[in-house]
Amino acid sequence: MKKIGILFGQENTFPQAFVDRVNSKKVKDISAELAVVDEVIQGQPTEYAVLIDRISQDVPFYRSYLKNAALQGTHVINNPFWWSADEKFFNNCLSEKLGVPVPKTVLLPSNELPPDTTDQSFRNLKYPLDWEKIIDHLGGFPLYMKPHAGGGWKSVYRVESYDEMFEAHRETHTLVMMLQEEIQFEAYFRCYYVGGEVRIMPYEPRNPHHLRYLQEPIVTDKKLLSTVEKYTRKLCEGLGYDFNTVEFAIRDGIPYAIDFCNPAPDADVKSVGEENFEWVVETAANMAIKYAKKNRKTKPNMTWGSFITSVTTDKYPS
Repeated sequence: MKKIGILFGQENTFPQAFVDRVNSKKVKDISAELAVVDEVIQGQPTEYAVLIDRISQDVPFYRSYLKNAALQGTHVINNPFWWSADEKFFNNCLSEKLGVPVPKTVLLPSNELPPDTTDQSFRNLKYPLDWEKIIDHLGGFPLYMKPHAGGGWKSVYRVESYDEMFEAHRETHTLVMMLQEEIQFEAYFRCYYVGGEVRIMPYEPRNPHHLRYLQEPIVTDKKLLSTVEKYTRKLCEGLGYDFNTVEFAIRDGIPYAIDFCNPAPDADVKSVGEENFEWVVETAANMAIKYAKKNRKTKPNMTWGSFITSVTTDKYPS
């Protein structure tokens, strides 16, 4: 019997629905359960053919457990090695290489010294920064300041002046931040990418969290929607994520990728709505079953993005 497990934290609706959906399909020799982590002994395999990771970004113990599991042959969704290395600034740089538009962005050093460092640790850094040059490059205020790694809209600021920018930067302490141009958008989408399938969802990030997923489509332009789907595939395949969300702000008919590093995306029925929830449960179940069928647990099992697998070709995937 090949077992599929889901590792989760505080979310309540998706994990059990996923397990129930897999089991309801009654696929021969495949079952799913809420994962149980017992003693984690170096070099020993887990009992799971597939593990879906929904929590290791917050629990380092689980991240290390998943790396060992992948090394012993479990198919981990998403790749815990790449997830450990991934961050939003690099993703923006990669997006440009892939030909997907992104907002102009500048990386900022942390406002405070990281632990166990002194001024001498930063002798290579030219400081103070040329703030006027940075603001001119980004097109002027208003701008967004956000962590270069992280999610959940934590420590995200909209700043309209130098004073607001410096005050926001002080509040971020030792976080490495990005400063990014604001995209004044006429439409916004959040797109699920699950096992190669894409679901485009109208989304309003300025609404309260439980009202962000809109019930009615606000854009029906087939060419634009096709471009959004194509860009979603490019980014997720480039990064090697099987389970992710990508957000696009539409300005002058051009989709700008705003946020596409969400390997444990929100899938709670109370926020995404019944139809989106049904889609992600069904699609995730089918994906996990597919990987379980293929799994032989005879070698390390890690899926890497096409930007890594194509490094010997002297060109990025298009």
